[in-house]
Amino acid sequence: MTIQNKAVPEHELLTHKSFMRSLNAVDWVFALIIAAIAYFAQTHVGHHMDIYEVVILWASVGIAVFLGWFFKPMRWYTVLCLALAYGAVNLYAGDIKHSDGFLLKYFLSSQSAIMWQCAFVFFAWFAYIAGAVLANRQQQETNTLLGMGTVFGWISAVAGFTGLLVRWHESYLLRPDAGHIPVSNLYEVFILFLVITGLMYVYYEGRFAVQKLGGFVYTFMAAVVCFVLWYSISREAHTIQPLIPALQSWWMKIHVPANFIGYGAFCIAAMLGVAELWAIRAEKQGRKSWLPASQTIEEVMYKAIAVGFLFFTIATILGALWAADAWGRYWSWDPKETWAFIVWLNYAVWLHLRLVAGWRGRVLAWWAIIGLFVTAFAFIGVNMFLSGLHSYGTL
Repeated sequence: MTIQNKAVPEHELLTHKSFMRSLNAVDWVFALIIAAIAYFAQTHVGHHMDIYEVVILWASVGIAVFLGWFFKPMRWYTVLCLALAYGAVNLYAGDIKHSDGFLLKYFLSSQSAIMWQCAFVFFAWFAYIAGAVLANRQQQETNTLLGMGTVFGWISAVAGFTGLLVRWHESYLLRPDAGHIPVSNLYEVFILFLVITGLMYVYYEGRFAVQKLGGFVYTFMAAVVCFVLWYSISREAHTIQPLIPALQSWWMKIHVPANFIGYGAFCIAAMLGVAELWAIRAEKQGRKSWLPASQTIEEVMYKAIAVGFLFFTIATILGALWAADAWGRYWSWDPKETWAFIVWLNYAVWLHLRLVAGWRGRVLAWWAIIGLFVTAFAFIGVNMFLSGLHSYGTL
């Protein structure tokens, strides 16, 4: 009797390559380019950096490289933004008066780039809305207009991040001893918010093939742009001002970006909550929805809240460490701190109900929408209506 050995197929997890082994030559070249740029920055502007800022610089290198490895489009995005910002720096040639040059005046000065960012948010919003309507009529999953929405979203993110980098340089040109990273007031952090939210959305769009949800996300982003434009015109918020003493700390460079990753994710989740309610209603009525399935939308919403909760937790811890450094205590139940805790608790309960209690559907969608208002009050409402140690962030 002959016994034949049959090959047993390996489990998918056993054949799956590790993250590091999946990297190719382009990934390593990208890492070297980013490291070289950081080395160039340290050697040419190192006189503006203390030891903490040097650590932040190289930590940023690690983060940028990881993002480029994890989400491949971030490779060209990062390099392009740095190249455009460096081009603007060279055009300035150390003198803010050179801002009247054609390229700086219309494209690469911080305010010009930010205005292009705002314009392309509206372009993306229109393309996503029109593309979704056309896709619904023609029973398509995607079309040229939806693709244009994605491209416009990328252009907006490039313009916004480039504008922030150039604004950083401009602050040193205006006040050599008082230059600072542009995350010190509402105008600057809203631009950062638009960049982060746009980048997070294009990642989820590509990961889950949900282009039709772009109209929901960019409707909110367009509303933020309207606020930014009003704030800039009525309060001249776009002018670069010196840092107040409370913000003259390297903690700001890590606390604020982490916070706004959380804010961006929570806002995306709220808009997806609106989309999920729409999809659930169509499914219950037995109609074919033009949106993705409600379960798919909720999965994207869960991913966004999970990421947002992680970074908001990190930001809260960093804020406590900053408070200990500045005021000698980690927590003082200041109105801003109290509402930050309420935001954290709100999304902690949301995640618990979904992961542990198994809740799904309409309740979690409404919860995510209401969470946006809680987050908005913690960010802006506290500054407008309450006073405390963080009252320097008023409108």
